[in-house]
Amino acid sequence: MRAVIQAVSSASVRVEGGEPRAIGPGIMILLGVRDTDTLDIVPKLADKCAGLRIFPDAEGKLNLSARDLGYSALVVSQFTLYGDTKKGFRPSFIKAAKPPLAVDAYELFLAEMNRQGLKSVQHGEFGADMQVYSQNDGPVTILLDTDQM
Repeated sequence: MRAVIQAVSSASVRVEGGEPRAIGPGIMILLGVRDTDTLDIVPKLADKCAGLRIFPDAEGKLNLSARDLGYSALVVSQFTLYGDTKKGFRPSFIKAAKPPLAVDAYELFLAEMNRQGLKSVQHGEFGADMQVYSQNDGPVTILLDTDQM
């Protein structure tokens, strides 16, 4: 799995043009699932995302996590994180997981994020048309790949 985590001042997602699902300060997570992933890595990834020390302490050092600060998370499924651009200009998404694995991993990740002690966890919907808005803070952006954890 891959997760792009951004420290945000605010973020929101609109699913199919509906009402925004918004957070204040916290983390926005774009989550991609690979076709070879297994569900056993999901709890570790959720813990790592919530515990990343990407927010400044009183001295300005990145030393605090969203969990430490009682911040929120916004999670959006993002199969394009497994886009392969080695050949030509059109990405291939053959390595991205398809349902049911992708849906099961995404839903399990949401459940695990809800166990992380965050203020709230908002999310998009798997496979839906979504508009994502974020105000990056820092900016701080981290890429986690479970193949490297």
